[in-house]
Amino acid sequence: MLHIVACIKQVPDTKIIKMNPKTNTMDRSSAPAILNPYDSHAVEEAVRLRARYGGVVSVLTMGPPPAVKAIKKCIEIGADDGYMITDRAFAGADTLATSYALTKAIEKIAAIRPIDLIICGKMTIDGDTGQVGPGIARRLDIPPLTSVKKVAEVNKEEGYVIVHRKLEDGYEVIRSTLPCLFSVEKEINEVPYSSMPNVLRAARYQPHIWSVNDLPDIDRTQLGLKGSPTIVSSVWAPAKPQGGTMLEGPPPQQVQQLLDVVLQRKELFESRGGAS
Repeated sequence: MLHIVACIKQVPDTKIIKMNPKTNTMDRSSAPAILNPYDSHAVEEAVRLRARYGGVVSVLTMGPPPAVKAIKKCIEIGADDGYMITDRAFAGADTLATSYALTKAIEKIAAIRPIDLIICGKMTIDGDTGQVGPGIARRLDIPPLTSVKKVAEVNKEEGYVIVHRKLEDGYEVIRSTLPCLFSVEKEINEVPYSSMPNVLRAARYQPHIWSVNDLPDIDRTQLGLKGSPTIVSSVWAPAKPQGGTMLEGPPPQQVQQLLDVVLQRKELFESRGGAS
């Protein structure tokens, strides 16, 4: 029986979020909060592994009280249990401080039920660093397997796992000891619509909520802003897409217009030293 812990985060929907022109920071109130898309695939993969091998799926998050909604979404996907650490002491944490706080929570969960596997999304869409998962693995002294696109086998009895890691030109097959940590790609699975029983269970579910005082042997100097050496020099919104060319006339004329645009871009690319 496997015990799999998926680390998740509630994030602002970056497709909608706006920038505050005065502070040059993200206006998180301008967009709805959602479960980080990569993390939804992490939870789904944990649920699928439970179906293959048996066991329990727990989810863990750090965030403000409203992040309970993200845990409930994970229950809808099929997770069994949810844990949240929330406290003002965690505020302002960068990836280093976040990985420390989550590690302490994982250690407490492991004291309740030993953990065989930790799964994270490849990255969060509000940070794009991909550092928290490997940071947790480093602190727990377990192997980190990043960019996982397929889990071929998990063998708890013999203590190993075989996965496929995504590369730019293909993939590599890795065998690792258990326990270990994955960070997964979106292509690892498709997250289906939630079943009605899971939706009803999620609506009633209340996660385990811990404050900083509930985490044993914690060093407060490694939490929040105090434990965050990262300095953000500036933040900016991505440039808006420029307007395209409107194709006019009957289909044959539109095809010719499209070919002209393609040829123009090819000539521009070659003039800048690009390959033909």
